Amino acid sequence: MLQDQDRIFTNLYGEHDWRLAGARSRGDWDATKELIHMGRDWIIEEMKASGLRGRGGAGFPTGLKWSFMPKTETGRPHYLVVNADEGEPGTCKDRDMMRFDPHKLIEGCLLASFAMNAHSCYIYIRGEFYTEASNLQIAIDEAYEAGLIGKNACGSGWDFDLYLHRGAGAYICGEETALIESLEGKKGQPRLKPPFPAGVGLYGCPTTVNNVESIAVAPTILRRGGSWFAGLGRPNNTGTKVFCISGHVNRPCNVEEEMGIPLKELINKHCGGVIGGWDNLQGIIPGGSSVPCLPKNICDDILMDFDSLREVKSGLGTAAVMVMDQSVDIIAAITRLSAFYKHESCGQCTPCREGTGWLYRVMKRMVSGEASLEEIDMLEEVSYQIEGHTICALGDAAAWPVQGLIRHFRPQMEQRIKDYRDGKVSRAA
Repeated sequence: MLQDQDRIFTNLYGEHDWRLAGARSRGDWDATKELIHMGRDWIIEEMKASGLRGRGGAGFPTGLKWSFMPKTETGRPHYLVVNADEGEPGTCKDRDMMRFDPHKLIEGCLLASFAMNAHSCYIYIRGEFYTEASNLQIAIDEAYEAGLIGKNACGSGWDFDLYLHRGAGAYICGEETALIESLEGKKGQPRLKPPFPAGVGLYGCPTTVNNVESIAVAPTILRRGGSWFAGLGRPNNTGTKVFCISGHVNRPCNVEEEMGIPLKELINKHCGGVIGGWDNLQGIIPGGSSVPCLPKNICDDILMDFDSLREVKSGLGTAAVMVMDQSVDIIAAITRLSAFYKHESCGQCTPCREGTGWLYRVMKRMVSGEASLEEIDMLEEVSYQIEGHTICALGDAAAWPVQGLIRHFRPQMEQRIKDYRDGKVSRAA
């Protein structure tokens, strides 16, 4: 259980002043100049020591990612790009950080950019986030006015500019190279890797793309020490994490908790439990729409961290916990996700362009029971033909929910088909 003194996001619910005066009263922008004067190597080593893994879904070690940037400038500027696109269904953590704690992100941008020798940083924010973009821009203007960023940021001698760029609502632009393409004014389509952004990124220059939460926690980690952050959570799954819990719980919420907290404890403690009690639970998607759902028997004692969820063939992803009780038609729920991925595929890769539409059409027939039993195996086989065969992970994201459904809820799919054959399910169902 996370103690209050270890919480990083102390205004997650907007109960206090989110502007500069309020942020400073909560410890933001405290001795930032001194942190910069500790030097780039110190900052990166502290981030490595913290064990922080990227909070955008992939879970790649943040300090290690920063260390991939060239150590010296070669005439090409370096860039930090913050991914604030947050288009994953079920995920709504970054928007609250930007709405109610924007100065944490801005200070993090300064420190991370300095560590990577970047004088410029772009925050790419989802177009629909009107209030979040408005608050963030006000906070950026405040930081410029107070001399915290801009020329001689915080009096450190480092010049730093921060720009807010609004996207146009494309889910694919949450993928780092598609985000870079969009920032450059092109169609948001993923690039082949290599070259990786740290070598050839924005405008062909060395670039690092990080999630909002990964950057926003950096100042607190550097002030309190990497060892403090590493002391929270479990080995290789350290620190705190903001979880977004939605669906059939009594009190849906965003909450910062320790990594590795049991899923059942997370829901019972912060959300007042599942509606109708824990025994009314059917399944949970533990990390946003792109990870496989888990049935109740696994949810009973699973821990919420990267490695524990990977062991049960799911993932922490963005830590968006979607709770479904017994009233949910789980086949229809996963079909809605298939429709989403079909709609959001950029169409660049054939397995994803053709496969997502095929998955959706078959899943639609699974909902009504009009499919055949043999098609369940075919559906699974095609999902594996999509997974791992595309430039970016959108193909995987489309395949995994279907795989999770077949893995854990196959009897329900088979029963639906049998009921249709026996006339128990109408064609209009």
